[in-house]
Order: sequence, then C-alpha cells, then structure tokens
Amino acid sequence: MIDLSKFKPKNIIVRMPNWVGDMVMATPVLTDLRNAFPDAKLTAMCRAPISDLLQEDVEIDELFSFTKSSRLVRRDEKKNILDRLRRGGYDLGILLPATFSSAWWFWQGGVKIRVGYGGAGRQPLLTHCVEKPEHIQSQHLVKTYKHLLSPLGLDNSDTKTRLYLKEKELELAKVLLSQHGVQPHHKIVGINPGAAYGSAKCWLPERFREVTMRLLEDKDVIVVYFGDLITSKLVKEVCQGLSTRVINMAGLTSLRELACLISLCDVLLTNDSGPMHIAGALDTPIVALFGSTSSIITGPGRDGVILQKPVACSPCYRRTCPIDFRCMKQIEVDEVYKAIMKTLHQDSSSKKLHILS
Repeated sequence: MIDLSKFKPKNIIVRMPNWVGDMVMATPVLTDLRNAFPDAKLTAMCRAPISDLLQEDVEIDELFSFTKSSRLVRRDEKKNILDRLRRGGYDLGILLPATFSSAWWFWQGGVKIRVGYGGAGRQPLLTHCVEKPEHIQSQHLVKTYKHLLSPLGLDNSDTKTRLYLKEKELELAKVLLSQHGVQPHHKIVGINPGAAYGSAKCWLPERFREVTMRLLEDKDVIVVYFGDLITSKLVKEVCQGLSTRVINMAGLTSLRELACLISLCDVLLTNDSGPMHIAGALDTPIVALFGSTSSIITGPGRDGVILQKPVACSPCYRRTCPIDFRCMKQIEVDEVYKAIMKTLHQDSSSKKLHILS
C-alpha cells in the first residue's frame, strides 16, 4: 500500500455526500485539499440537484454533477458516469459516503488511489481503508469527514463549512423579498419546519404557528417560511390566515435561491435539516430544534442556540416516533420564542458571507 504522507496528487476527485446537510458539512474537506495541494486539479462529484450548491465554489476546478433516477441506476446513466470517471484520469479519490456503490464507481472508473471508510462490503474496492474514529459517536460529522484525510496528514484543521454565493444572486433575492413587502428596517425570521429524513426530526406544526403569531406582535418582524415540495402542504396549513408579514416560499425556490434567502435572514428557526447547515455555512444565526438526532454529531457547527431535551430515548435516529414524541413535545413555544428574540437583538455585524462579484 502506498504511503500517502508524502504523496502529491495532481488530479483529485471527492465523492460528496447525497444529503444537503451532509454535503455542506463535507465542504471543509474541499478547503483542506485545496490548501494542501494548490496546484492539483480538484473535482467535486455530487448528485444533482444538491450539486447546485457547489456551482460557484472557488475552491474546486470542476463540478462532476450526476443524476440517479432510481436505486438501480439505468444502464445509460451508469455508462455515462463510468465513462466520465475513466476520462478524468484521477490519481486520488476521497469517498465521503460510506456506501458500496460509491466505492464501486471509483474502482470501476479507474481512480488510482481510493480512500474511504470500510463497511458495506466495500473494503476490497479501496486502496486505503481508513479506520473509523474511536469516538465517532461523540464527535461532529465534519470531524469524521476530515478524518478521511488522515492518510494524507490533513485531519487536524479548523476549517469551517462554507458556501459561495454571487452578488447578483443575492440582489435577486433582495428584490424578491421587497416584492413581498420587506423593507430595510424589517427583521427577517426564517422558519424551516420540515426535514427530509422524516417527521421524527420535526417540531409540531401548530407550535411553529404559535411562535409565528408571537413574533408578529413586533411590527418590524417579517417571517419567511422555507420548505421543499414535499413539505409545502404542511407549510401552507401553518401559514393559513396569518398576516401578510408571513411569506411562504415553500416549494418555490431552487437550492441556490434558498441559500440566498437564508443568508438574508437575521435568524433561522429550524429542525435538524439541510437548511440548518446552509445557514451555518452562511453565518446566519440559528435556533435549532433537536429531537431524534444528536446535536453533537450534526449540530449547526456555528454559534447559535440548540434546544434539545435530555429524554432517555434520544437520539434514536428513527424517521418516525414509535411512542409519544416526547423529545419534541417537551420543547415549549415560550422558550423557542425567547431564543429567537434574544438572537435577533444580538450584534450581527461580524457576519461574513462568501460573496462573489
């Protein structure tokens, strides 16, 4: 096995994770590789449409975006992916997803050095199988991803998650908000009541509505709801009959538009979700509600408020709660409201975005 401690790759490909939040938490790996190998070509391989979030990333040279229409990839899609990998001539591949298929693609695609965690029967497909960290259940996922760079001696950085937005995109987002009545003096509270993984991650819809009604007592507050097409019906029900100062954007934005709008929020109230990590990467203050998952492993990773109750069955990592949903029901409207208001009145002058002209 080649010793990678002194290896100088010329053509690197990183297989990014398949979930929005996980993909964002993996961005420090791209930063660390770019810093360590400034002259190497760096490619991020990412599933569409999640790959859109990396479209303007200045730290990569190429975005390898691909689609999978079903669990069993169609023959033409499979051929296109393999052909592109083979043409790439990659001498180093970092596999962030711990799936058999991701390792199989790199093996079949001729990536010379393939680094990843074992498990899922994929160890024979790797040239360098990294042992999982001893404390993997008590450390943040960002650190777990970075540990995959340990054979290269790059696993001790303090780099943070980040996303790059273009100034033109932000201006369009500001225009969109102004068309809904948002003025410069308004304080914008974003609310993301859903989570792709399942309902066990989600606070009760009626409580999101209660918090919204309390926030609207302040005439300078505008509330913007976010969500995908799947959660758009739920969001519509939550917003039904509320003030015109409640803007429902659920199901109406692309991922990049969502990121721009989140970057303009003064605070985001959210479950453990992709939008939470987008907010963290853009330095938008966060009030995060955790129930079935661990804030230690997938917390925002930035300064913010995390509300999670110490119930015996949490974290369970289930998609739906099989009992009484005590982890989320114990989070009260009043404490969420107070956390938002406290965050709104904190100094946000230090916020820094990766804005490109």
